[in-house]
Amino acid sequence: MEKIGPVFGESIRTEKLSKRRNYEGGLGDSSSRFYLIPLILAVAIVVAIFRLFSLQFISGSYYRNLSDSNRIRTVVIHAPRGTIFDRNGVPMVFNTPGFRESINGKTKLLSQDEAISLLAQGNKKLEIDNLREYPYKDSMAHVLGYIGQISHGQLENPEFSGYSSGDLIGQMGVEQQYESLLKGVDGKELDETDNLGRVVRKLGATDPVSGHDITLTIDANLQKAAYLATRGVQKGAVIATTPKGEVLALISKPSFDPNLFTQGGSYKIATSSGYRSIADVLSDSTNQPFLDRAISGVYPPGSTFKIVVATAGLSDNVIDTSWSIEDTGIIKVGDFSFANWYYTDYGGKDGQVNVIKGLQRSNDIFFYRLAEKIGVDKLSSTSEKFGLGKTLGIDLAGEEAGLVPTQEWKQKNVGEPWYLGDTYHYGIGQGYLLTTPLQVNTWTQAVANGGTIYQPHVLKSLGDNKLASNLFGPNTTDPVRQGMIEACSTGGVAWPLFNFEVKNPKLKIDNKNILPVASASADMRHVVVACKTGTAQHGTDTTLPHAWITLFAPAYDPQIVLTVLSEDSGEGSNIAGPIAKEILTSYFSK
Repeated sequence: MEKIGPVFGESIRTEKLSKRRNYEGGLGDSSSRFYLIPLILAVAIVVAIFRLFSLQFISGSYYRNLSDSNRIRTVVIHAPRGTIFDRNGVPMVFNTPGFRESINGKTKLLSQDEAISLLAQGNKKLEIDNLREYPYKDSMAHVLGYIGQISHGQLENPEFSGYSSGDLIGQMGVEQQYESLLKGVDGKELDETDNLGRVVRKLGATDPVSGHDITLTIDANLQKAAYLATRGVQKGAVIATTPKGEVLALISKPSFDPNLFTQGGSYKIATSSGYRSIADVLSDSTNQPFLDRAISGVYPPGSTFKIVVATAGLSDNVIDTSWSIEDTGIIKVGDFSFANWYYTDYGGKDGQVNVIKGLQRSNDIFFYRLAEKIGVDKLSSTSEKFGLGKTLGIDLAGEEAGLVPTQEWKQKNVGEPWYLGDTYHYGIGQGYLLTTPLQVNTWTQAVANGGTIYQPHVLKSLGDNKLASNLFGPNTTDPVRQGMIEACSTGGVAWPLFNFEVKNPKLKIDNKNILPVASASADMRHVVVACKTGTAQHGTDTTLPHAWITLFAPAYDPQIVLTVLSEDSGEGSNIAGPIAKEILTSYFSK
């Protein structure tokens, strides 16, 4: 072995040897690496096993449901609502085939034409439904109402605990009042679908259950005739009842076509109301077409209230038919004057006036003095017996109570004492007194039926429910009835109803309620009517008064009680009278 020689230091050889020893000494570390790889594999296997366990047992039900939902689809089968019939079995609403679509949480109703177009475009989210069709359109809107999507506020009401956000419910009228009866029970269908959403097979179904049919007290023919009779009325109401509170017709103007809300966007509207779209109806805050003026509007009743004043005087023995006053044309109280309409308009006076002539001529002077004789608090007490100042409980939402003033009420709310002038105004249905057309109709019923207040209703099965009975006897009803008969006869004020005649040979002549018509066809009949008109001042001196008439017929054996209001239109005899005559003609002709 050759020597390296002195040129290279000893350190060279030492360094190499040192490195080699380090390398060779590393043989102990390679054994650690040998165990590390299996350890990593073991951990991975444990993690995989835990993950599989979690998927299979811990979250298994969740993923199974998710998988099923991807291939099993639940389709709601919407139940048809119950049909609504009038008192004669005539259907007033129909269910027609249609569809619905949910867009951003909003339910949109679609006609068949609209749905076919969307299906052709590949829309697979449409649901088969029954659209609600209202054949009487505007004329029945405030009685029947309409259906619409349930609101968030309604969903929070326990009454709707079983409903979902897209459900359609009654939003007004009978549809709202009897939702629980009319609403059916939806069915369900389970479909298995492929990954493209196509139905592979049907797995099962639950049939829907239709809602209950209901029958109303409404006479559809009379309702239609009453609406037609109000064609010239911009704002007003008509209510016709039986003497026992069954509502035969109920009109509020302006009205709207409820089909706008239920027949889809392709609905071709044909209406006399002037509202061409839902937006038109919702935006008219001036005329308020949703307001049911027959039960929710409050007005001074004008001279129709003289029926109550006369009844209060007679029933409490404050007066009898022999008590009379001299019509002076005008009464002065200090600096104030209180005149009779006949004196103001024509300069005339009615001479000596008792209660019968007071009603016949609607004499203000007589009722000023009678109200003074009765007294405000006693008059208010009698008014409350007639159901004024509170709701009567009609089975429609939104009824108002009106206002019956008293001395205490005025002091508390106006901050002034009650004056004699207030009593005079009260005696002719003016001043602070406010009533609904339904209340006017109800006190007219009480005279017609002999002293009973019935709860008004539109559902036929509710039957007759007396709110008060035996309020007064024949000594009260007979003079009031006679005064109302004479108001509708020559010499009275309701000139459109003088000698009211209809063509109907089936009306039996009894020479009391139904009279023959001299020198006329044998088919003609004279129907005796008892009525009271009213002209209610309100607003400013330039505002036209509300026109009223309330009546019952035939006078001695009443079948119908009718009340008409036309807002801001003129005198009761001139405006409301002809409307009432047209409605009565339709009723007694058929």
